[in-house]
Amino acid sequence: MTDPRDTFLPPDLTLAADDVIEAVEVVAEPEEEDEVPEVQRTSGFDGIGTRRESRERALALLYEAEQKGIVPLADILDTLPVAPEAFAGELVVGVSDTIERVDGLIRQFAVGWTLERMPAIDRALLRLGTYELAETNVPIGACISEAVELAKRYSTDDSHKFINGMLARVAREVRPEE
Repeated sequence: MTDPRDTFLPPDLTLAADDVIEAVEVVAEPEEEDEVPEVQRTSGFDGIGTRRESRERALALLYEAEQKGIVPLADILDTLPVAPEAFAGELVVGVSDTIERVDGLIRQFAVGWTLERMPAIDRALLRLGTYELAETNVPIGACISEAVELAKRYSTDDSHKFINGMLARVAREVRPEE
């Protein structure tokens, strides 16, 4: 059986057995001169992960908007040369449009922490997760798990625990029936 990675990798590139491919973009050459090339995007091993990547992009945009002082946060989208994936844009607009409710929920459960005192990346993660919990029908487990994974990747060593606890409290408040 051939390794599926061999299909996408250039012949001169070698990977160790434990190396992981996170994304691949295959661009097929056009058959005719005036034809647009076909682009096939693969994420993860089986195309899984595009929503995760959109959340990651939304997190980066929310963080950037706050650091640049852009208000409303969604105005960051107008500064981009290329629009983000649709789901990433929806998340940014959603957080921006519901920022008062989202920040209110975070403040309600942030015992001993003011919103302004939190690290900016944690604040952006909490806003993203709280928005998904309060305003969408994304399963609770997915909302919390995705935020925790992003915290592990981009924040401090203990932030994922803080994010997990905060979003669990928010979930109990906004979805008590689940």
